[in-house]
Amino acid sequence: MVFLYDTISLDIILCLLKLLICFVFHDLLLQSMLVFFNPVKFGITFTFGNLLSLGSTAFLIGPKRQVSMMLDPVRIYATALYLASIIIALFCALYVHNKLLTLLAIILEFGALIWYSLSYIPFARAMVSKIMLACFDTEF
Repeated sequence: MVFLYDTISLDIILCLLKLLICFVFHDLLLQSMLVFFNPVKFGITFTFGNLLSLGSTAFLIGPKRQVSMMLDPVRIYATALYLASIIIALFCALYVHNKLLTLLAIILEFGALIWYSLSYIPFARAMVSKIMLACFDTEF
């Protein structure tokens, strides 16, 4: 009976994992097609979504507290990088109209968003930095 329970739970986990993989590939394919066919639209939409996420947290905790948390010495560099990447992405999408630069700006913005979000979790940036160093370590 234990074997049957383990098999059922494993099947559910595998189905959920397959669902997640298909969703990620579909989302990446859809976004990449949108970037290459119309980088201006994607850049504006993606950046507007990031601005809405900042606005939603300001709505939840209040704009004064949001700004004070963004300017906290722990995350001031992450905030500056995130806001600069938003400006760079909009500049590349609206004025430069270069697909490659827009794609690079969106990747920069996404990385800055992750780094900014990790600044709110204690020790998360240190942990991710150690994992990245361990993954890309060239010394054997």
